[in-house]
Amino acid sequence: MEHIPVLLAEALDALAVRPDGVYVDGTFGRGGHSRALLARLGPGGRLIALDRDPSAIAAGQAITDPRFTLVHARFAEMGAVLEQLGVHGVDGVLLDIGVSSPQLDEAARGMSFRQDAPLDMRMDTSRGETVAQWLARADEADIREVIRDYGEERFASAIAKAIVAARSERPVDTTYQLAQIVAAAVRTREAGQHPATRSFQALRIFINQELEELSLVLPQALAALRPGGRLAVISFHSLEDRIVKRYMADQASPPQPPRNLPLRADQLPKPTMKLIGRFRAGNDEVARNPRARSATLRVAEKVA
Repeated sequence: MEHIPVLLAEALDALAVRPDGVYVDGTFGRGGHSRALLARLGPGGRLIALDRDPSAIAAGQAITDPRFTLVHARFAEMGAVLEQLGVHGVDGVLLDIGVSSPQLDEAARGMSFRQDAPLDMRMDTSRGETVAQWLARADEADIREVIRDYGEERFASAIAKAIVAARSERPVDTTYQLAQIVAAAVRTREAGQHPATRSFQALRIFINQELEELSLVLPQALAALRPGGRLAVISFHSLEDRIVKRYMADQASPPQPPRNLPLRADQLPKPTMKLIGRFRAGNDEVARNPRARSATLRVAEKVA
């Protein structure tokens, strides 16, 4: 399936793109946001894009615009990438967090239970451990914790116990196999949702360290922004959105010292960001692209 960029117009408008500005697309994917950003930039503008997925990097080779630089890297490496490129100050950073449609729909990636495939789930298939490899060595308590914490799954204990029992007979290394194990362990499920949805989501988030990566990139993005530059983050999961919301709120309202401390006004902690807004996909976009239903865009601006 073609990847349709979510909240495209809202994200570009929120970034307040300057024709001569320098921007970072930390999650290139299939280039929907990057191409739209390039269309708003003038001859003096520049766009640096990052992605950890080799397939995304291969797709990006089709863009030959001299204003565009694409780097195979995790977005949590943004600071180091900009340093290597000699970029000191950008006007906007866009992050589209989570999994892309091609990653979900390509059976070999093993991120979905809709097709039987090796249980991989890595966003960067050139390095790291697969979910199958991790499930083969993890103890029951670790499996339970991952499924509970990253999937918010109330049947995590039963699922972990079932996985450990199943692997004692044969390796748990395909998507269908794992989905069947989980389905047998989950007693009830929300209408319209497959019993394995939360567990697959949890294992994908864990194996790719998605929440840790997000926590690492936010201060790097803030440090890279010039005063007046904007950070726009699109998330699809409550755990991701919570991290973004708290970070932006903390930067916009730094903790104040006790009132009885003898401090001058210029010694008080100053906000480093101001909140611009929170946006959700409208009914028309959700009708065109159902995956936009859970998307939340948060935007904040760096202050001097």
